[in-house]
Amino acid sequence: QVQLVESGGELVQAGGSLRLSCAASGRTFSSYAMGWFRQAPGKERESVAAISRNGGSTYYANSVKGRFTIPRDNAKNTVYLQMNSLKPEDTAVYYCAASGGMGALATLHYGYWGQGTQVTVSS
Repeated sequence: QVQLVESGGELVQAGGSLRLSCAASGRTFSSYAMGWFRQAPGKERESVAAISRNGGSTYYANSVKGRFTIPRDNAKNTVYLQMNSLKPEDTAVYYCAASGGMGALATLHYGYWGQGTQVTVSS
């Protein structure tokens, strides 16, 4: 079992930057691949980024590639989402999730989810 708590969401102007944090507690954080997802009003939840257990591999959705990064600090039981060059279309509730599964980062099943943090990008 792992508990996830996101923080860092806020209102930011287009072109700005924001860093989200996801703090994990419970079982060993390094046992999980981690992902960030987002859901905008009226839209389905979409995968944004993912990182392997040791941080050696990452995945990014095409819509955020080159603008977002997903570092993790296993010593601090925390994964981050660094978001640069933000656009109004990045506005959404952002969720972090943990996966104990194996396989390609883009298609992992996530069994643990945080409560989400709101990111709003104004034009």
